[in-house]
This record gives sequence, C-alpha cells and structure tokens, in this order.
Amino acid sequence: MTVWNPGVVGPLTVVRDSASADPERDLLGGVDLLQEVRNGRRGPTLRIYRPAPTMAFGQRDVRLEGYDDAVQLSRSAGFAPVVRKAGGRAAAYHRGTLIVDHAEPAGEAMLGHQARFQQLGRLYAEALASLAVDARVGEIPGEYCPGEFSVHGRRPAGSAGGPVKLVGTAQRVVAGAWLFASVFVVEDSEPLRRVLSDVYDALGMPLEPSTVGAVDDLVPGVTVAQVEDALLTAYAAHLPLALPTGA
Repeated sequence: MTVWNPGVVGPLTVVRDSASADPERDLLGGVDLLQEVRNGRRGPTLRIYRPAPTMAFGQRDVRLEGYDDAVQLSRSAGFAPVVRKAGGRAAAYHRGTLIVDHAEPAGEAMLGHQARFQQLGRLYAEALASLAVDARVGEIPGEYCPGEFSVHGRRPAGSAGGPVKLVGTAQRVVAGAWLFASVFVVEDSEPLRRVLSDVYDALGMPLEPSTVGAVDDLVPGVTVAQVEDALLTAYAAHLPLALPTGA
C-alpha cells in the first residue's frame, strides 16, 4: 500500500532500458508497458532509461501553423521529432536526462489522477533534495510544457537567475491501470535551451529560456546516475523494489 495507490503492496519492479536508435519506439515503450500492466502480464513497474536526443511534441502542437517549421528546426539541431500520446506541449530531452515510466494496476485509475500528480511530484522533489537541490513542486512562469505539478529547482542564495524546471510529468489512464511518465533533466541544459527556444518561437508559444535548466546547473557535478540512485532510494522508502540482477 502506498499513498499514490492504496491497492498495491509491491514490489515495484525496476526495469532499466537502453535507448534504441528509434526514439518513437522508445516513447511507445511506455504505452506498451501500460497495456501489459492493464492486462496483468506485469505488476507495478518502474521503467528507467536515458534517451537519445528527442523533441516530444504534444497533440495540440501538431495543429499549430508553425509545426512543420518546428519539426525541421528539431531535426537540424539533432533532436528527433516525435508526437507523444500523453502530456501537454513540446519537451526536449537527451542523454543528460532520465526518463521514468511508472505504471501500476488500479481498479479506479481515474479517481486518483490528480492525487498522483501531487504525491509523485513530492516524491521526486524529495529525491532531488537528497542531492542538495532546493526542489519544489509547482509551475514556474514561462516554463516549457507548463504543468501545475512540475518540479522546479531554485538557485542557491546570492546566485543570479530564477528557478528552473527540472522534472516534467504527464499521466495516461486506462481502465484498470495508469502510467505516470516523467523526464528528469540532470546534465547539459544548453542544447535543450537552444532547441526549445527555436521550437517554441516557431510554434508561436511563450517560453522564458532561463527556465530551461538542469540539476547540475544548480548543484554542479550531479550526474544522471546519482539522480537515478536518489530516485530509487525515495521509492524504496514507500514499498519494496525488485531490482535487476546485479543492481
């Protein structure tokens, strides 16, 4: 039993995937996971991987006049354009980010929809706080793919600049299961800032470039591997984990 799913006692199986040469296939892996959990072929699962450079557009982005230009700008910057089934607006990620797909069975999956955003957002902020990040849940003005339960980080006192978005979250719910998909931005934010600025300009959507950042902008030296370890530790405080052999 957990605060985000009273009907599940664990364990939460951790699956570490390797990014393929097909970012769209990697993205659809989360949808496949959701269906496997829904159909009882898997239990609660946490899928983790470091993606190839990708620009994940939202369904609404496709209908905008500047979408074709945005796709070309993404490709020119080395970010493969894909359209995701869950989530809001365009978001970019690369090898310096960590993708987390968390899927669990639930009899009334839609009833806990809003609470999961709150509870898992807090869990992710706590994981980052264990690495000395001043992390908080909440949208910041001008962020890309804005969301009420994004996780942002604040710069150390006396440092120049405002808060930066560190984790974007999205959720997909079907009868009998849910998928909570997140992107942790940990290292090398500059390429993300450049391509997102170009893409949002082409789409005619507002973006404050200074809100595009990474964990290592706030706490230099933090790595993707350290964030993954902190995340698993945070989860393990709530339910047993079934880790891959050798982990």
